[in-house]
Amino acid sequence: MELKGVILAGGLGKRLYPLTKITNKHLLPIYCKPMIYYPIQTLVNAGIKDILIVTGGMHAGEFLRLLGNGAEFGLTHINYTYQEGEGGIADALRLARHFAKNSKIVVILGDNIIEKNIKKAVNEFRKQPSGARILIKKVDDPERFGVVGFKGKKIASIEEKPKKPKSDYAVTGIYMYDNKVFDIIETLKPSGRGELEITDVNNAYLKKGELECSMLDGWWTDSGTFDSLLRASNLVASAARNKCI
Repeated sequence: MELKGVILAGGLGKRLYPLTKITNKHLLPIYCKPMIYYPIQTLVNAGIKDILIVTGGMHAGEFLRLLGNGAEFGLTHINYTYQEGEGGIADALRLARHFAKNSKIVVILGDNIIEKNIKKAVNEFRKQPSGARILIKKVDDPERFGVVGFKGKKIASIEEKPKKPKSDYAVTGIYMYDNKVFDIIETLKPSGRGELEITDVNNAYLKKGELECSMLDGWWTDSGTFDSLLRASNLVASAARNKCI
C-alpha cells in the first residue's frame, strides 16, 4: 500500500508577529526558499508523492498561488484543506481523514527543517504491520518539546514540555501513523491549552504497544520563533555552502 504525506501548515504564527501579520508563517523564507518548500521536499525525497497540505488563517490561498500542483517538486498534484481556528496539531491532522482513506500516512509539521532525509525510517514504517512510528533527536533544550522516556531501548513514556525531562531525546515534528490514528483523535479531549495534543495520540499508540521510533540523522530544527527561524536559515545556508539548495 502506498504511503501518503500530510504537511500541517496552519495556525496563526503568533510567536512570529509582526512577520505573520500579512502572511502565513510557513511562507516565510528559510535562507533562499519559502519554509513550506522544505517539508514538501522531505516527503518527496522519501518517495512520497501523494501529499496534502493542511493550512488555515487569512492567507491560505497564497499556498495555491505559490505551489500550484507541485511541478517544481516533480509532482502532478497537491491536495489542500483548510483548518478553522487553532485546535492543535491533532485537530489539524483530523482533517486528513478523507485524504488518507485506508492508507498509512507520514505527517510533518510545516515548520520543521531537517538536514538529511527520512527515507530509512519511512521504509521501516512500510514494513510495520500496524501502529505508529516517531522520529526522535537528541537536543540541548528538551523542555521545549515532547520528551521520550526509555526503559532499556524501548519507549516507556512521552511527556509534553516537561519541567524535568526524563531524557534529552525530543520527539521531532515527523510522525507516521496507520489509519487508526483518526479513531484515536476522535477520543481525545482538549488539553489545558484548549488543544488536541499530538503527544496524546502518540501515547495512545504507546499504551497499545504499537509505537516504534527511529533516530533522525543530521540536524533538525523547528522555525516557529525568531531564534529558531534564524537558526534554520543559518543551518540551511551552511549546508548549501553559499548556494541555494
